[in-house]
Amino acid sequence: MRMPDYMKIGDGPITIFLLHGGYGSKDYWAYEIPELVGKGYRVVAWDAPGYGLSPLPEDYSIEMVADHAAHLVTELGTDRNIVIGHSMGGIVGPKVAQLIPGRIHALVISASIASLAQGGEEFARDFIEKRVPPLRKVKTLAEAAMPLLKSMFAPQSSGPAVDLVLDVAGKTPSETFIQAMLAIQRYEGAPVVQALDIPVLCVGGRADPVAQPQLIEQTAALIPGAEMKIFENTGHYPFAEDRDAFNAVLFDFLARNNLAP
Repeated sequence: MRMPDYMKIGDGPITIFLLHGGYGSKDYWAYEIPELVGKGYRVVAWDAPGYGLSPLPEDYSIEMVADHAAHLVTELGTDRNIVIGHSMGGIVGPKVAQLIPGRIHALVISASIASLAQGGEEFARDFIEKRVPPLRKVKTLAEAAMPLLKSMFAPQSSGPAVDLVLDVAGKTPSETFIQAMLAIQRYEGAPVVQALDIPVLCVGGRADPVAQPQLIEQTAALIPGAEMKIFENTGHYPFAEDRDAFNAVLFDFLARNNLAP
């Protein structure tokens, strides 16, 4: 299997793997990575298949993406490994833990749910209709989806980290994004999250129009022993919109589960 493109920063016995969402690439973690490395973690951030420098496979599925991520963890993991999956990455993360039992020691599901079916038929249909048809005739999301991207942040959110997410997300190749959205539409993740037997933290933003707080709560309820935190001042990107609050919750969760360097 070809290794996906990735960056590796820091040293130590605990590695955090960062899995980005359907919009973006490894580059939008640029403000978060120094926070993690500063706490003593080794960090690996990847470009999922079709994103950044990683080529787009012919048969796109969540299972395929998770298989590549599991390969990444197997090849680059350390004694203890943590996965932080944001949005689509939060759907992929539980499947990675299932594929390589014993290799993932904690999972953070950020602004994500088990499957679109949780929101009902209208929610799932609206999710696809807002994202796929407008992109059929353009090359990058910036040409058609910037209003939708901006609507995913809390109204008051601003600053360099927010600008970076918008810039990186806007450069996502449209065909990659379409294939990723259709893969999410087909995927049923409830049985996967229900089988998780590692510490799990589910986080989201009060103003997120996609991974809405009630859907985050439903997801957390499916996972034995999962913790949950809703950030009051963020939308879909809490790690960029309120980094201090996000990291305070993250580092507390990891420390309580004996995963502090």
